[in-house]
Amino acid sequence: MTDAELVVRTRAGDPEAFGSLVARYYDACWRFAYHMLGERADAEDVVQDSFLRAYLAIGRYDERDQFRGWLFRILTNQCRNYLTSRGRRTKRFVQDDLAIESAAAPPPGLAPGVEDDVLIRALAQLDPLQREALLLKYAEGLEYAEMSAMTGAGESALKMRVKRGSERLRAMLSASPEQSS
Repeated sequence: MTDAELVVRTRAGDPEAFGSLVARYYDACWRFAYHMLGERADAEDVVQDSFLRAYLAIGRYDERDQFRGWLFRILTNQCRNYLTSRGRRTKRFVQDDLAIESAAAPPPGLAPGVEDDVLIRALAQLDPLQREALLLKYAEGLEYAEMSAMTGAGESALKMRVKRGSERLRAMLSASPEQSS
């Protein structure tokens, strides 16, 4: 069954249809939120809130858009709001070794290669907008047009965020003592 068919069934009052959408996208949403926020519990809260918001707004969903992009737009905004409301906590996260160690513990279900402690620590140190762009581009495999529709940022701005984030990430990884061992 396609996403569009599940959306139609959800709008008609079939809760199992929305459950199928949640099952289809939960892992990808959780992975993205975890890498954006750096904490499992925070990621779970934001993902649950995003699905709730999507369910409540399903009547306003435009079928011309891809459901995945619409859902990730909600998720991205929720991650941004969370980071803004927890600004001090985010700064502390980057500087607090305990928080970094907590974030470095690979959660179950991560895509191969993403569980690398060094990469997770480096991602946590990026500017949130650069981290978001890198995750959407490389972890979710989105095109710049999709990313632009999802984030509201222009494609050239997103390309610059990916470029600068990649450069910074590369510099951190090449300077990491764990990387050379």
